[in-house]
Amino acid sequence: MDERTLLKEIKDAVSTEEIIALTRKLISIPSHWDVPSLEQEVVEELVRFCRVHELDYELQPVDDKRSNIIVKLPGTGNGNSLALNGHLDTVPPYNMTVEPFAANMEGNRIYGRGAVDMKGPVAAMLSTILAFKRSGIKLKGDLVFTGVLAEETNSDGSETLISSGFKTDGAIVGEPSNHEYAIGHRGLEWLEVEIIGKSAHGGIPDAGINAIVNAARFILRVQEKVVPRLKGLDHPFMGPSVMNFGRIEGGTQPSTVADRCIIQIDRRYIPSESLQEVLREYEDILEELSKEYPGFKGVMRRMPSSLMKKFDHVPMETSPDHPLVSAVKDSIELITGAQPKMTTRRGWTDAAILNYYGKIPTVVYGPGDISRSHTPGEYITVEELIDGFKAYSLIAMKFCGLA
Repeated sequence: MDERTLLKEIKDAVSTEEIIALTRKLISIPSHWDVPSLEQEVVEELVRFCRVHELDYELQPVDDKRSNIIVKLPGTGNGNSLALNGHLDTVPPYNMTVEPFAANMEGNRIYGRGAVDMKGPVAAMLSTILAFKRSGIKLKGDLVFTGVLAEETNSDGSETLISSGFKTDGAIVGEPSNHEYAIGHRGLEWLEVEIIGKSAHGGIPDAGINAIVNAARFILRVQEKVVPRLKGLDHPFMGPSVMNFGRIEGGTQPSTVADRCIIQIDRRYIPSESLQEVLREYEDILEELSKEYPGFKGVMRRMPSSLMKKFDHVPMETSPDHPLVSAVKDSIELITGAQPKMTTRRGWTDAAILNYYGKIPTVVYGPGDISRSHTPGEYITVEELIDGFKAYSLIAMKFCGLA
């Protein structure tokens, strides 16, 4: 049978209504960092789903209360194994204009926190595994779903997964991609620079050392030395190396010389730069300024909110010639009728952990539009869900092989 016939059999094995129902159920369960149980109730729902549908699963402890869930459909042998990776947490529902956990439907849209980022993609992935089981279409390689924790915070789910020795021949991370795909993205580092001054009365400013003034010197020097250099660094799969001054805070009141100023920096770097080089560049500027200006004192630290337990937020890069990339491109084209674009504007994802630390060739592809992620009116459409389900099924057939 050809791919279209097989795809029809897969599609007939799991109804659209079942995929919608699973998506809505997952959305209805809060799983953000302000919930005491975090993602664990979602994991419990996925366990129930696996038991009802007789899917093989295991729980992988991440800490004493929380677990990843790994669902496996064994192949017949002699084929590539493929992991479909999705995170089970969301950002909180701050300032949402729709009911965040009602999972309401209006027309073809399913609304709620996590609809597109990424409980809809998770539903499409699990439905893919269920469809192969029900249809009886056998894959040569194993097809695995990995539901991981805390991608929106410290990624300890994927960190635990890879630290355990988990390995497949390829992986898809299901972040929404609007019918595009990514084979690379930049590394990420959040840095905090503290400029330390000396307080004094505003009427005698020369008696103090103004941390705000010295912070301005630091910012200007970075703009003069770092930013122009970054403009010359580019990567064909992930775009340019960039940085952003995201936050500044200093002083207490107008009549007091500021004795402290905090600057927070978002730095996105490409593989030609090491993390050590990134950090050293700012440290060198602080050292340089301390020699030029008497009383200048600054310290830099990596922000704890962006640190993982073991790993760093490194860049992700998969060869465009890898068979998984071809499988993804061909599958999207078959579904949409158009050759898909490779995006170079991808934010950081767990794909970097699988790819860099796990040595698993990884592609980012998922149903829905990333522009709706974290938004007040987040939604995913039924058509996007079904396209994702069909694409994942085709990718599995092409990459794992048909028995």
